[in-house]
Amino acid sequence: MKKLVIFDLDGTLLNTIEDLGQAANYALEKNGFATHTMASYPFFVGNGVRRLITRVLPEDNRDTRTIDMLLKDFKEYYDEHNCDYTKPYSGIHELLLDLRDAGVMIAVASNKYQAAVTRIINHYFSDFEFVAVEGQVEGRNVKPDPSIVFSVLAKAQVPKAEVLYVGDSGVDMETARRACVDSVGVTWGFRPEKELVESFAGTIISNPQDILHMCID
Repeated sequence: MKKLVIFDLDGTLLNTIEDLGQAANYALEKNGFATHTMASYPFFVGNGVRRLITRVLPEDNRDTRTIDMLLKDFKEYYDEHNCDYTKPYSGIHELLLDLRDAGVMIAVASNKYQAAVTRIINHYFSDFEFVAVEGQVEGRNVKPDPSIVFSVLAKAQVPKAEVLYVGDSGVDMETARRACVDSVGVTWGFRPEKELVESFAGTIISNPQDILHMCID
């Protein structure tokens, strides 16, 4: 029995890759750099937008000044367009309804900057009550550092043994391991199942409803 499910956002609750890719390509093109195909972006994301910008730049141009410049342009575009193509994965809305009906608390722990996380959650999931919606904030390390999970746990007041952490990447599985909570890797996100296996996911699932069964069975 679990009392709290902590969800990663990008690649777990929502398919955000098109909007992230469009924003990064906008910043690249504006500053005279080559853009990337959307198919490349699942392997650029996962460690926060600063790391995303670093990865999309040519290696010879990854200095602090250039990264800061592109990051500013990225956020300017993404803040206006982060809901253009983004959509929940199939079965997610139904899962959240079922968890609510079962009395299971839900939370979000994302490496995306806080303002964007808040806006996106309010846009797509305004009918749900999250015990915590945590994004990247100044002074807190991004995942796989477990600080963001500890922040959620402080608000939820739930023992670690009664928590599931759900994500689509090796970063998420490592975050759960460092936080000492059970991990669930999902196969519908941005990263291949092989990465979840190599990152020692506690459980790997392909159907959102499996999360409900893990909570109530």
